[in-house]
Amino acid sequence: MQRRQPRVAVLGGGSWGTTVASIVSRSAATVLWSRSAETVTDINDHRRNHRYLGDAELHRTLNATGALDEAVEDADVVVMGVPSHAFRSVLELVAPHLRPWVPVVSLVKGLEQGTDRRMTEIVAELLPGHPAGVLAGPNIAREVLAGYAAAATIAMPDQSSAGQLADLFRTSRFRIYSTTDVVGVEVAGALKNVYAIAAGMGDGVGAGHNTKAMVITRALREMTRIGEALGGQRDTFSGLAGMGDLIVTCSSPLSRNRHVGEQLGRGEKIGDVLAGMTQVAEGVKTTPVVIEIGERLGVELPIAREVDAVLRGAATVGDAYRGLTRTAPGHEIHGDTF
Repeated sequence: MQRRQPRVAVLGGGSWGTTVASIVSRSAATVLWSRSAETVTDINDHRRNHRYLGDAELHRTLNATGALDEAVEDADVVVMGVPSHAFRSVLELVAPHLRPWVPVVSLVKGLEQGTDRRMTEIVAELLPGHPAGVLAGPNIAREVLAGYAAAATIAMPDQSSAGQLADLFRTSRFRIYSTTDVVGVEVAGALKNVYAIAAGMGDGVGAGHNTKAMVITRALREMTRIGEALGGQRDTFSGLAGMGDLIVTCSSPLSRNRHVGEQLGRGEKIGDVLAGMTQVAEGVKTTPVVIEIGERLGVELPIAREVDAVLRGAATVGDAYRGLTRTAPGHEIHGDTF
């Protein structure tokens, strides 16, 4: 007997949510929910999301809707692609319409302000009993949609579930690995955005490639230390969701968070930078949350601390880089300074 094709609801019409929805629609009946009527019409009538992805063609079977209940009421899997600041409110609206035990996969690389919670922790709070996981990796949406070879990791509490869900996202050029380290993958995805701002600041002031490599390397160490303190596994931070995503987000000209840092390095104010963007740079909201977590856990975060100072207007980019290089380097692996 042939198995029924799963029904997938992707919530969020940004660049990555749309890209994932297009990929999943190749193997499953997929509907994308967006608040924007313009985006819904663009997808349904023109097979594109021009606002976020230009004229890149989406899969012909992808459908979009502006009705949240319609998107989720028959879903077998829900994929959350809304920004972290909207995650809770959207999930609260989803709850009355979702069938029991439907897994929820987050695409969000951020932490909730005010509670310091990861997205899967919000799922556990609002949708108890629903398996919650995360898909993350070095994935620039436009490149993945264009068919460039790429990879990501899906983390679920149960390895069997992770493996089954991986099949939904996998294509011949988009490799999906699996793990049970939900905490590590989720924390890595959120933290790398903070450090991409730091790398971008260096680009903005012309710090050079050697400096950038130094910042990325030490950022990876910083990510690993706080990730382990939060319960993540060390190896996760040297994998796709950690080092892989950190490299691409710190290096790609398409990276939103690197762009924020670069503009700050060129002397722009954070308000002006954000006003000129059409998509969310999660690292801006995540940075103060990371600082709070570090203080609570007693983990030194020198790079994140300097990024936070710049974002708050308490320091210039030049001050931040001088502050980092003035610290005396200690043991490369076991030290807690920059």
